[in-house]
Amino acid sequence: MSTQASITIGELEANYQLYCKAMKMLIAEKRSLTKIKRTVCWARLETLHHCLPKHYKSPDYLYAQLLRSEQQQSSPC
Repeated sequence: MSTQASITIGELEANYQLYCKAMKMLIAEKRSLTKIKRTVCWARLETLHHCLPKHYKSPDYLYAQLLRSEQQQSSPC
């Protein structure tokens, strides 16, 4: 039986941009939402949103924003 190392909210907040960047990379790689939801970055973003909902958007919302941004960048004008 393995024990999972606990992470503090402060550590999650400090790495927020890293989690967003990871999700952006997964979207750029054309990963499915199902696969993205199984990643560490999704779980950490969910935890942040659950603990501090006024400060951090849900991962679903971030996914939609990043996906829209990716589609706009890749579509011809």
